[in-house]
Amino acid sequence: MATARSVTLKAASTSLWSLNRSSPKAKTVRALSTIMSPPSKAVVYEHHGPPDTVTRMIELSPVEVKENQVCVKMLAAPINPSDINRVYPVRPQVPAVGGYEGVGEVYSVGSAVKGLSPGDLVIPSPLSSGLFFAPFDRLLLFCFECLKFKIGTWQTYVVKDHDTWHKISKDSPIEYAATITVNPLTALRMLEDFTTLTAGDSVVQNGATSIVGQCVIQLARYRGIHSINIIRDRAGSDTVKEKLKALGADEVFTESQLEVKNVKSLLSNIPGPALGLNCVGGNAASLVLKFLRQGGTMVTYGGMSKKPITVPISCFIFKDLSLKGFWVQKWLTADRTKECREMVDYLLRLAQEGKLKYEMELVPFGKFHTALDKALGKHGSQPKQVIKF
Repeated sequence: MATARSVTLKAASTSLWSLNRSSPKAKTVRALSTIMSPPSKAVVYEHHGPPDTVTRMIELSPVEVKENQVCVKMLAAPINPSDINRVYPVRPQVPAVGGYEGVGEVYSVGSAVKGLSPGDLVIPSPLSSGLFFAPFDRLLLFCFECLKFKIGTWQTYVVKDHDTWHKISKDSPIEYAATITVNPLTALRMLEDFTTLTAGDSVVQNGATSIVGQCVIQLARYRGIHSINIIRDRAGSDTVKEKLKALGADEVFTESQLEVKNVKSLLSNIPGPALGLNCVGGNAASLVLKFLRQGGTMVTYGGMSKKPITVPISCFIFKDLSLKGFWVQKWLTADRTKECREMVDYLLRLAQEGKLKYEMELVPFGKFHTALDKALGKHGSQPKQVIKF
């Protein structure tokens, strides 16, 4: 048998070809295709410290997309309060790419990947994501980072294992797909996990203008549940009230309006709430407690005021109230994989149908630090900042 003297191969710049010379009489050509991601831009935090001083945008070199990995071109990612200012016990390792939530389009897949193809719309799977944590009192930047996969969504291309990603409908609104995992899911679980609410019941909450608060209002209305909402005193509070009522809020009060002996006298044809939701703390939490009926439960899921919750003894002895906490990441466990993904799909369907909405501002990636300043409250109350790549 004649042997070839030479083999000429023309390969793409992203491919590596090699020759397997297993036999002295025959030469077999084997293609070992190496897929590389495009170069990427990313916002990283290099040190612990104020987020507006320790983050910068950098260029990242292409990386190999291994056989079980997927390269995703990010389309949008939010800046959450959780990304920049919350209470958690473990510091992230730095440097690191920021961002936990987001939505992207599959750009390329490894040779062993099944179920995902270029062009598919994906979000980070809730169950592939873990949290790093930072001290509360120093306003340290931290990133919702994946403990195993280290997801950082503040970059133009992300390469991670295929099970990091959850495929969603291509009809999903991009800005809602980018923000569905943390806040809407928190609202849904709190309405379902702590007491049995049926049509005609009510819930009371502070922080009603937050994304979670807006979602609570709409999800409650969708189920026939009344919502009593507390907002801080501010200029333009009447406009805020109108916006919340347009979402389905039954009652909206400023904190000063509730400086009365019997807050329940302010309610008209709404039963006392069995469930209260607190993301503020301090006096705003005390106002939630005032509304709760006998045997009610207040769930705390945030502490925006950085003030402790003070509970009168009467709340325990005479009203038999319960105080509990909720952290969505603790709820997301591996044995809930199917349930979690079904809930995300359910919430995205509501958004697509116009039954779940909240105010957002899309900002070009190049203006990240402008959006960060808004998210930090430097320009007063602002909509949710969502980076568009």
